Amino acid sequence: MKNTYFDLIEQSYYFPQEGFDLRDNSLTFHGVSLKHLIEKHGTPFRFIYLPKIGDQIKKARNLFNRVIKNNAYKGEYNYCYCTKVNHFYHVVNEAVKHNVDLETSSSFDIDLILSLYQKGKITTDIKIIHNGYKTEEYLRKIIELQKAGFHNSVIILDSINEYHRLTRIKTKHVVKIGVRMSINEEAQSAYYTSRLGIPQKDILEFYRTYIHDNPKVEFKMFHFFVDSGIKDTPYYWGEFRRALSLYIDLKKECESLDSLNMGGGFPIRNSLGFEYNYEYMINEIVGTIKSACVENKIPEPHLFTEYGKYTVGEAGAIIFEVLDQKQQNDNETWYIIDNSLMNTIPDAWSIQEKFILLPVNKWDHEYGRVNIGGISCDHSDYYNSDDLNQEVLLPTYKKDEVKEPLYLGFFHTGAYQDSVSGYGGIKHCLIPSPKHVIIDRDEKGNIIDTVYREEQSVSEMFKILGYNE
Repeated sequence: MKNTYFDLIEQSYYFPQEGFDLRDNSLTFHGVSLKHLIEKHGTPFRFIYLPKIGDQIKKARNLFNRVIKNNAYKGEYNYCYCTKVNHFYHVVNEAVKHNVDLETSSSFDIDLILSLYQKGKITTDIKIIHNGYKTEEYLRKIIELQKAGFHNSVIILDSINEYHRLTRIKTKHVVKIGVRMSINEEAQSAYYTSRLGIPQKDILEFYRTYIHDNPKVEFKMFHFFVDSGIKDTPYYWGEFRRALSLYIDLKKECESLDSLNMGGGFPIRNSLGFEYNYEYMINEIVGTIKSACVENKIPEPHLFTEYGKYTVGEAGAIIFEVLDQKQQNDNETWYIIDNSLMNTIPDAWSIQEKFILLPVNKWDHEYGRVNIGGISCDHSDYYNSDDLNQEVLLPTYKKDEVKEPLYLGFFHTGAYQDSVSGYGGIKHCLIPSPKHVIIDRDEKGNIIDTVYREEQSVSEMFKILGYNE
């Protein structure tokens, strides 16, 4: 009996499934023919499928609003997009089309906000959450933003010192602020308490001593962030309840406090076997907050979530061609692709992040265990374990079979990869950034693919390095 790659996937997962299907024995992504894109653009190339961004936003917003209604919860829900996850204009512009609020993390983010405003993409009514360490320039720009009429701009204090530096800046406006609570890290972490935020034991006294009687600031938001995201684990619920308890204590003393920011996002699919009950988690979160507020006779807070990876992660992919096979011993076969994995999906190298890996073609071939290697000279430039199987299984073929190369796709790579790798900058071994393609649909649903930028050229790299000056 022939065990094809299609047989493997069909027997291991529900297939086809959302986002993935076969057409003429070749893979499609949300109905887009990857074979057509390869024929048109060559490889390697990365792309972003813009409609998926709106789908994610609508899914989370609809679930929260339904749960809020079912629980008779009196606070409002606010969906924030974190610009640091993917700063590209076409991505942020797509997000703001769906009326998201925004989260910033650095000084230049304020310039990004102003650029969107000047282009007419946002109004001064948008809610903006300012996270991250506040340099003097970052603080100054936030104050200037508020002076320009962005009246829903909230500075999340990362330390008590940040508050003192903020209050030394002269302004006629009342400044809206929030406080971030420092969380305890998971047991396997290299340290016990996050460097981000103010220790829980210090926050109430900090509020009483400095914020309570200061008419120049308005305390609006309590913020906590769990780096591993919203997961149904004892660790997450422990940190969540600690934060909720402190919010209640603060609210009893502060009338202006009306918002609870649950930083840390929903997980995204990193395998075809991914399972996560979003509605269950939202219902547990909203129901727990509702019960605690009723018990303590305080109003339910407005809820803010900061979703970056969840918003854009599943919209991205990168396509490679297998250039060569290497049989290094009896058990290890290497597929060498036409770029560097370290450069294009750095999270796989730096934090062992897993992505959905699928062949574009040759689904009717038998499969076998392989390692995937990039073309750099670095030992770490490889990918050899799927999130479920702890190995990579792909179609096999004879090395001299050149009728059609094998093409591979890494999917759900839309979050962080470009910013971490430094898009358009100098790459390891001077391997260029691949072509970047934007995919959208028109009003009739027809696919539109546009080249955002061609593959990085020698002259572009040499200009950065000073050789062309």
